[in-house]
Amino acid sequence: MQAVLYYAHDPMCSWCWGFGPVLRELAERLPAALRMQRLLGGLAEDTSELMPIEQQQRIQASWRRIERTIPGVHFNFAFWEKCRPRRSTWAACRAVIAARAQGAAFDKAMTTAIQQAYYLQARNPSDDSTLVELAGEIGLDVAAFREALHAAGTATQLSDEMQQCERLRIDSFPALVLEAGPSSWHIPVDYNDCSPMLMLIDELLAAA
Repeated sequence: MQAVLYYAHDPMCSWCWGFGPVLRELAERLPAALRMQRLLGGLAEDTSELMPIEQQQRIQASWRRIERTIPGVHFNFAFWEKCRPRRSTWAACRAVIAARAQGAAFDKAMTTAIQQAYYLQARNPSDDSTLVELAGEIGLDVAAFREALHAAGTATQLSDEMQQCERLRIDSFPALVLEAGPSSWHIPVDYNDCSPMLMLIDELLAAA
């Protein structure tokens, strides 16, 4: 059975945004025989409620901590003034699935577009209108995307990926899990250097 490296994330997870540069390097340097599979974790269910001020403050504090922890990663704090923040990420996750339906490459493209909109451009990916705008910006068929965004199959796929995260005992994001046959291992995420992760993956594959 081919080994798989699962990458579990949420496009509105700020630590996933911070992990982006190292994740890209990791993906480029993985052994050729190792397949990476992306899973959407679905951090926060749909809601129309405004995020409580205390929660807004906690998330802003997390953004500042990420900026201190990961050199070169930045956030646009104007989001908190310009947008109506809601603790709601499932729509963004469904948008990645709806984009993926038009081609596998659009999974990463939509994830990146959502992250840049949220963290750099002070646009709200909890809003369908933002997600539809992003679909057009990355070259998707917007009408097909809009339909897929609310399709029952898209919601089912998100549920399936969230359940797979549970099966892999993933309870925070980003997460990396290496699976080879009946065995699986959580790979500690290093936000600044992919080498320790690569070394551990190589060791585990050699021993499997």
